Amino acid sequence: MKTMIRLRMSNHDAHYGGNLVDGARIMALFGDLATELLIRHDGDEGLFVAYDAVEFKAPTFAGDYVEAHGEITKVGNTSRKMTFSAYKVIRALNDPANPSAAEVLEEPMLVCRATGTCVVPVERQRGRK
Repeated sequence: MKTMIRLRMSNHDAHYGGNLVDGARIMALFGDLATELLIRHDGDEGLFVAYDAVEFKAPTFAGDYVEAHGEITKVGNTSRKMTFSAYKVIRALNDPANPSAAEVLEEPMLVCRATGTCVVPVERQRGRK
């Protein structure tokens, strides 16, 4: 089972100098994807137990569009193993002479990937597919 979310990073998401977006913002997207995957699979939001690995591969800036993907890769009695990846698909040019300039990237740029585990207690599992 897979899902995806795409959104624009805003100035509100920028946490560091140069309009750099905090990596926690990407992790929040992964959490949203996990919640949707669990609802679709089990009919319950479940709980995120742990990330096994997180790799930040490229910076994200205010004005960039990020597409995040999530997938359930293994289903146990209560556990759900998941993989996540986030790609920059549109890059803000951050040109002072043209502050609204942006470009669509020919190839999406991997900015972060992660793996993790969520749990849905048996008594909360509804409509398992």
